[in-house]
Amino acid sequence: MELLVDPPANPDVSKGYLDLLKDREVADGPPKNTGPIQAAWASGIGSMLYDNMQNLTRKLLSIWQAPIDWLNIPSGGVALDVGSGPGNITAALARAAGPDGVALGVDISEPMLARAVRAEAGPQVGFLRADAQQLPLRDATVDAVTSLAVLQLIPNPRVALAEIARVLRPGGRVAVMVPTAGPAASLWRLLPDGGAYFFGEDELGDSFEELGLVIVRTKSLGIFQWVRGKKP
Repeated sequence: MELLVDPPANPDVSKGYLDLLKDREVADGPPKNTGPIQAAWASGIGSMLYDNMQNLTRKLLSIWQAPIDWLNIPSGGVALDVGSGPGNITAALARAAGPDGVALGVDISEPMLARAVRAEAGPQVGFLRADAQQLPLRDATVDAVTSLAVLQLIPNPRVALAEIARVLRPGGRVAVMVPTAGPAASLWRLLPDGGAYFFGEDELGDSFEELGLVIVRTKSLGIFQWVRGKKP
């Protein structure tokens, strides 16, 4: 709770995760992450499909070498998984942080969070229902951040990237994986609002540098790209 910008007076953890959107939805309606693709992922069937996609991601991670070691999470550190899905990467971050550390998974989908809680929740693994475009954490509270195959589903991925940079501590590292479309990316952006966003080949790396991250590196395999960086 001490990591949060605005800790709730009466935290709702009745479903096994901390729901930070419930009160906001009562006042303002559902968050604006509700295009047709986002709505599909938020459904029960969508969460199962996304789980299968995460299984594929894990296989790709083994091909590319998982970035967990590169993140250099200190013993007792804090790690964040943005768009945590079924929670498997969140749990891996927690193991890297050690018994005195913690890993937090943030997702907006209630079915997905329910799956993550059942599979991965534990003393060092917690899940938050929150919007990646408005992360609920205080500035400079996180040692490492991952986000796998999620940014393309967020209405404004640049805002989410800025939030990731904000919550990173100096010296903290971030590793993001997204699908790319190369020169065809501009064609994908002609889709109606709510369609998936496909990044250009250098777009994500450029965004990292614009946010002040350093030692930015990219690695591509097919239509997927890893981008890594460090906060100075």
